Amino acid sequence: MKTILGKKIGMTQIFSETGESIPVTVIEAGPVVVTQVKTVETDGYNAVQIGYGELKEHRANKPTKGHFQKWQVELKKHLQEIRLDEGETYEQGQILTVADFEEGKKLDVTGTSKGKGTQGQIKRWNQSRGPMSHGSKHHRLSGALAAGTYPSRVFKGNKSAGRMGRDTITVQNVELVRIIADRNLMLVKGAVPGGKGGLLRIQYAVKGQDK
Repeated sequence: MKTILGKKIGMTQIFSETGESIPVTVIEAGPVVVTQVKTVETDGYNAVQIGYGELKEHRANKPTKGHFQKWQVELKKHLQEIRLDEGETYEQGQILTVADFEEGKKLDVTGTSKGKGTQGQIKRWNQSRGPMSHGSKHHRLSGALAAGTYPSRVFKGNKSAGRMGRDTITVQNVELVRIIADRNLMLVKGAVPGGKGGLLRIQYAVKGQDK
């Protein structure tokens, strides 16, 4: 499956030929290098490992250096493995860029959402607040969590306060509006997960793709 790694630059807008405003996310994608090729004979399945982003040598530990030395490729900051579809072939050291993608195609973009820290039920689960009138002591507190006599406990999975954000999220079927190959940029319609500078995994859409 054709996949590339990149980082989120930010959002802006472009205009179509008819003057329509299109909100887009700017992604600096690749170039990525195939750092390892896995086959059924050697590993039991077909996959490739791709690397993205520069990594200074003094920031890499011995296992990381040994891995890259074994496969004779430059150090990379991010590594991800991609399962291959039947018939797909890649060579070790092969470079993948945004030029390998086509404008107008649908993409699945995976990233890590912004961290919000510890939040209450209203922000985390969009629950309703209590009365805001004078004398009320139940403005933004949780309501009843369980019956008192039976079962006299709170069920597992109850929506309550806790950590919010920093989750892996995939947005599906976003349109690849424009490719700027000389600057390694992709412009995709709409928003994608994460903040500026966040790592993204971009691949052709699994569902809804126009063949």
